[in-house]
Amino acid sequence: MSGDAVVVLGCINRMMSYLSLHVNVVLNVCSVVATSKKNSCVSLVFSFLYKLIQVFSEYFKELEEESIRDNFVIIYELMDELMDFGYPQTTDSKILQEYITQEGHKLETGGPRPPATVTNAVSWRSEGIKYRKNEVFLDVIESVNLLVSANGNVLRSEIVGSIKMRVFLSGMPELRLGLNDKVLFENTGRGKSKSVELEDVKFHQCVRLSRFENDRTISFIPPDGEFELMSYRLNTHVKPLIWIESVIEKHSHSRIEYMIKAKSQFKRRSTANNVEIHIPVPTDADSPKFKTTVGSVKWIPENSEIIWSIKSFPGGKEYLMRAHFGLPSVEAEDKEGKPPISVKFEIPYFTTSGIQVRYLKIIEKSGYQALPWVRYITQNGGMGKHTHARTHAHIRTHACTCFLKCIN
Repeated sequence: MSGDAVVVLGCINRMMSYLSLHVNVVLNVCSVVATSKKNSCVSLVFSFLYKLIQVFSEYFKELEEESIRDNFVIIYELMDELMDFGYPQTTDSKILQEYITQEGHKLETGGPRPPATVTNAVSWRSEGIKYRKNEVFLDVIESVNLLVSANGNVLRSEIVGSIKMRVFLSGMPELRLGLNDKVLFENTGRGKSKSVELEDVKFHQCVRLSRFENDRTISFIPPDGEFELMSYRLNTHVKPLIWIESVIEKHSHSRIEYMIKAKSQFKRRSTANNVEIHIPVPTDADSPKFKTTVGSVKWIPENSEIIWSIKSFPGGKEYLMRAHFGLPSVEAEDKEGKPPISVKFEIPYFTTSGIQVRYLKIIEKSGYQALPWVRYITQNGGMGKHTHARTHAHIRTHACTCFLKCIN
């Protein structure tokens, strides 16, 4: 979920001679609560609550007190389909919107028929879908999490990724996706080939798990439109793509000086575009002076920060920026709660983990031609760095890399 949701797990209370487990998800203006008479899987309950919030948000746009009051009849209908006798059932909003609508419909003669998707073996996809142009878009999205000590040692390093798809295909197609999976390569005698060892893999319900366990092939009949096919994690050493070093010095509470060094740690043939380095400054700072070897620096007083912008940052380069501010007020030094330095950039034709889509096959009985497109994106990675007392800054990096390719 977004940052607007806060998860709260309540304690187990004795009520009416049975144990009741309370699971609570707190939004900005309301709470969504689930209770269980038995010892239930908390992860399952949280997953259902978040899915419930997602469905309500797609129906009502804003999940708040007023929208709940105005749509309580729809909510009753949705709850009747989302859960039966305490067990989650249909939680796909696209399927629910086929027969639970917010519009009026004229009653047709004849007995009521349940939607085909509810009773089909493939409940996540409707029959009879047609497109003039058949296309599939696949995004490999990754975020890098790093924790670095003051002397530069990496304490924790992981990559969290997901594969998201947008499917615009007619009929009931079967898709087969192949990755450079380490287990697959070892089983087929290609252990020395470039591969990635995926951990904590979670698939969409459309994936045939037995097929994946047997030959590591990701085979599935996809839902129509946008969905997340899988998520994964890699515990691996990751070097920060743009390394930031900062020296911040205060002089008798009258002025403050910054020295920021940015170094690109990727190959020279790659280039980071639209780099922005956000450096927090004191709220009472004034009279700014800047000097930089490349790019431009802008002071944003309403955000108490300066932004160092570099349009093009080639690999293997190092740049320096100096800033000077006056401090008119005399205040005690704030040693806690200092915002981090953040970096935003994008690198085309670049992946962090090295994961690759080897093939994406589309099989449909009518035999139409379809275009599969693959894009690699690295974004919203975070790096936390412990610093010495002299350097009052934490560093966090955000990367956004894009690569669009058509696979034959």
